[in-house]
Amino acid sequence: MGNICSKSANKDDNFSSPGRPLGADSDAPQPARAPVPQQKLTSSTPGRTLGSAGGNGRSSPDDARSAAARAAEERAAAKNKSGGKLSTSLAAQKKQTQNQTLNAGSEQERQARTADANAETRNWN
Repeated sequence: MGNICSKSANKDDNFSSPGRPLGADSDAPQPARAPVPQQKLTSSTPGRTLGSAGGNGRSSPDDARSAAARAAEERAAAKNKSGGKLSTSLAAQKKQTQNQTLNAGSEQERQARTADANAETRNWN
């Protein structure tokens, strides 16, 4: 099947000239493009090592050791601080053995049952 709306004489005319960008007029001349300027990448200072404060740009192993020791001391000091009533009771609970924890739970349950029995006795009609 062929295209019935075109003439065979028109087929070669469509592609006889070079193409052009969309939206451009065929009669208007294209503007000349400026060359991209080349940039020189220079640095006045050497780079810094990651984590260094500056200065010469390099940190010595002694600086890293002293910083690690300082951080460890701060963590130890923060760990030894008392956090208040809640943290004190949590620390005491952590020190309990399993038997002590079970005995404390059963004692609380006995006290709750005794309180319920006393309330029922008072409210007896």
